[in-house]
Amino acid sequence: MKKTVTRLADGRELLYFDAHPGRVRDAVDRRSLEPVTSASEIRHDPLLGEDVAIASHRQGRIFHPPADTCPLCPSSEAWQSEIPADAYEVVVFENRFPSLSGANGRCEVVCFTSDHKASFADLGEERTAVVLAAWTDRTAELSARPGVEQVYCFENRGAEIGVTLAHPHGQIYAFPFTAPRTAAMLRNAAAHRARTGRNLFDDVLERERGAGRVVLAGEHWTAFVPYAARWPYEVHLYPHRRTATLTGLDAAARDEFPRVYLELLRRFDRLFGAGEPPTPYIAAWHQAPVAHPDREEFALHLELFTVRRASGKLKYLAGTESGMGAFMNDVSPESAADRLREVASS
Repeated sequence: MKKTVTRLADGRELLYFDAHPGRVRDAVDRRSLEPVTSASEIRHDPLLGEDVAIASHRQGRIFHPPADTCPLCPSSEAWQSEIPADAYEVVVFENRFPSLSGANGRCEVVCFTSDHKASFADLGEERTAVVLAAWTDRTAELSARPGVEQVYCFENRGAEIGVTLAHPHGQIYAFPFTAPRTAAMLRNAAAHRARTGRNLFDDVLERERGAGRVVLAGEHWTAFVPYAARWPYEVHLYPHRRTATLTGLDAAARDEFPRVYLELLRRFDRLFGAGEPPTPYIAAWHQAPVAHPDREEFALHLELFTVRRASGKLKYLAGTESGMGAFMNDVSPESAADRLREVASS
């Protein structure tokens, strides 16, 4: 895998990731851009003990542009986009409208393919391996930046999720704080260790592998619907060898990941039958904070879920969920696991 680092016209960093080391990336951003001025602010909620990013400049970000002016497509003579090259494999660049910036973190965009009409599920295994390498590279580099406490790689797909650009892409956030869900997991892991002497994530994975909700199992990864799933169709993907972040995955897990992950995404697209629009989803990597004293107790894992609960029906967060954080799931995890096994590739 080859990484090429360059700059956009306004000074933002852009990185090309290519499968083959001989690929030359020398295209220049020919746009006339003013330097990005963004000022995010972190405010602390004393009642919940959580941090909130205030980023009012994002109100002016691009919203569902026509395909011929997509900022994530390759550049051409007719259109100069965020990516100067006329084609690319995987690209990462600093977000022009970041929620986090400067001393308050960093936001990056990850483009998985130059094909505007594709999706992650359309990628081959080689390209998926390049995406994994890009996620890993950015996790390592961003974790080393002053003030960064946690790196979060994720993909939102579908207008139902709130995506404002249709081009297949994800994002990476370098938080200046530990995300609330991660903090809760670490507290529970510490309590479990004190009570049992064992690792909580190891025990969860062992229980789930024997509980009948496994939807896909490889030699190095297992995907399952969790016992207390919050979303109608929710899958957690764990490597068998526990590691705190993507940087700790061994070669065997890296080699197997593309096949397992692509199969999961393709099953999600078959959940609701032929003729249905692509399944909206969020794919979220949970990684340990950079310097937390219990970071080695944490287990890297991916959560993949959709807000679609049935054909033509979405799960909207009810008052109990939005107001109190108390989730109510209309689909039993066992039924969801059955369905995800039914739609396996033949």
